[in-house]
Amino acid sequence: MEAPPSPKRPPSAIPSDSDSRKELGRAVSADTSKATRLQTEQVPTLRASNESTRKIKTNTRVTIPPAYGASHNSPIGNTQEKKSVDYSASQAVEIALSEAGCDEPVSEKTDSQQELYHAFSRREKRLMVWIVSFAGLFSPLSSNIYFPALGAISSHVQTEIAMISLTVTVYMAVQGVAPSFWGPLSDTRGRRITFICTFGVYLIANLGLAFSDDFASLMAFRAIQAAGSAATISVGAGVIGDITTAKERGGYMGSFGGIRMLGQSIGPVIGGIITEFFGFHAIFWFLVVLGFISLVIIVLFLPETLRHIAGNGTIPLRGIHRPVVTRHISKHWKRPDAVSSEEGNITNLTPKFTLGSILSPLRFLFEKDVFVTLLFGAFVYTIWSVVTSSTTALFQPRYQLSNLKVGLIFLPNGAACVSGSYFAGKILDRDYRHVESAYRASNGIPLETPLNRKHLSDLPLSRARLRSFWYLIVLFVFAVAGYGYSLSSPLLASRPGIALPLVLQFVIAITATAIFTQNSALMVDLYPGASASATAVNNLVRCSLGAVGVAGVQFIIDKIGVEAAFLIFAIVTIALTPLMCLQWKYGEVWRAERIARLARREQKQVTGAQV
Repeated sequence: MEAPPSPKRPPSAIPSDSDSRKELGRAVSADTSKATRLQTEQVPTLRASNESTRKIKTNTRVTIPPAYGASHNSPIGNTQEKKSVDYSASQAVEIALSEAGCDEPVSEKTDSQQELYHAFSRREKRLMVWIVSFAGLFSPLSSNIYFPALGAISSHVQTEIAMISLTVTVYMAVQGVAPSFWGPLSDTRGRRITFICTFGVYLIANLGLAFSDDFASLMAFRAIQAAGSAATISVGAGVIGDITTAKERGGYMGSFGGIRMLGQSIGPVIGGIITEFFGFHAIFWFLVVLGFISLVIIVLFLPETLRHIAGNGTIPLRGIHRPVVTRHISKHWKRPDAVSSEEGNITNLTPKFTLGSILSPLRFLFEKDVFVTLLFGAFVYTIWSVVTSSTTALFQPRYQLSNLKVGLIFLPNGAACVSGSYFAGKILDRDYRHVESAYRASNGIPLETPLNRKHLSDLPLSRARLRSFWYLIVLFVFAVAGYGYSLSSPLLASRPGIALPLVLQFVIAITATAIFTQNSALMVDLYPGASASATAVNNLVRCSLGAVGVAGVQFIIDKIGVEAAFLIFAIVTIALTPLMCLQWKYGEVWRAERIARLARREQKQVTGAQV
């Protein structure tokens, strides 16, 4: 469907050079009511009639705001011939919204152009998701394959199990901090090179653990292992953010979470079997072999997807960014002289990896919508981590289980993580379609008309992602409250009584994982231009809080009992739930404020470059 014609402007307001006009972004249709409301309400500093124009040189350097995790300067236009280009306030709005992370195409493009947000087909996108999901499997696998071996490790190094549990704590702590380095590296230098580096660190750590026989070396190499494995999740989320739009992202994020959560499911079983028959050192040799296989797959098949390097998949890749096998992607590549100016501008961006780029994602925490989302999600993650990490200590002596059987009792938890991620992805896509349909109906936008950037900046993404949140949290709270009772009641101390706490573990895990998936999708939506950095901050908050919980849970249980401990966890969850009510009610207002703030910053930079 063709976009309606824009209102006529005075000749002075019409750019004379069409190529330069493309380089600065197309003007959004001025006669759509929603676009007008966004311009007048969300970006008050850019209120200006279409007749009022500003002139900037086409070689002006525009800096992306530091809040997006990448500080870089990019020349816009032809630096050989300096030309002055007029653009209207509506164009400035669109440029600012583009920089603010509204990554969907504008509605003025044709349907065929709309589909080229990324050149990969659905099948090729699924292949990319499978590769990064297999890589992401190593973070939960490395953590959970270790749990059934805690008793054997305690006996081998002659240290109490409470102290051995600190190796779990240090793993989680580094797991939270490490992506703050890898995420910005991924958002500036590329996804592929970051994957290769992080797997190199991971393989070295596992070799060290395979030869560790004392508590100190276990602690040190577990920290290095976490530094190598933790980034696979944030970088994988970055790849998905590069190749998918918000409309399809929920399903891919669900698949990403489900595949990598296989490590949560099968890790303890594998760890129990290996420990029972080969000893705990063999666990780390197993991880060396599996990690090497994943690294080879990445080197062979995973192309660079970072958009300032690869564009929308049509930019020919070279050097480290190019996979060994290119047959599945090279068909999308264009000759260098056939690359459009729009695609060329994407690749001209050369962000620098500096200390500022490492620290800048921490600024996300000062955004209200990000803070409340991460804080609540981090506490849910902490409770799930406490349930998982304390399973060996709570179940093995109570039910007299062998190492192999301890591994098997992790199966309900792991199966719930896989199914929770998968179904959460389906629910996210369904909820997005529901909210989008309601938005179209309320604004009179036909189904066949693609939503443009301004529409997407006004679409209530928080409600789209949190629409099914409420019944999940009710199930989660009731399961946590009952879990402590199931492990303390004398009526359930016999072997058959093990069924109830395992069922409750399943409910806790499936609801918690669904909440994690919603949380991750919302973070990528809020910061699609820096999705790896946003996911890294997510990991930092929840893993840091989770590490504190894992370190203290055994001492809390010993002090007040398992029933009281988990009842308190349920009560605190209820107390924090109003945070998500705030996100539901004010999330879009906060997002609009951020877009307006970034637009004002962009306007100042443009004004400073005026002729």
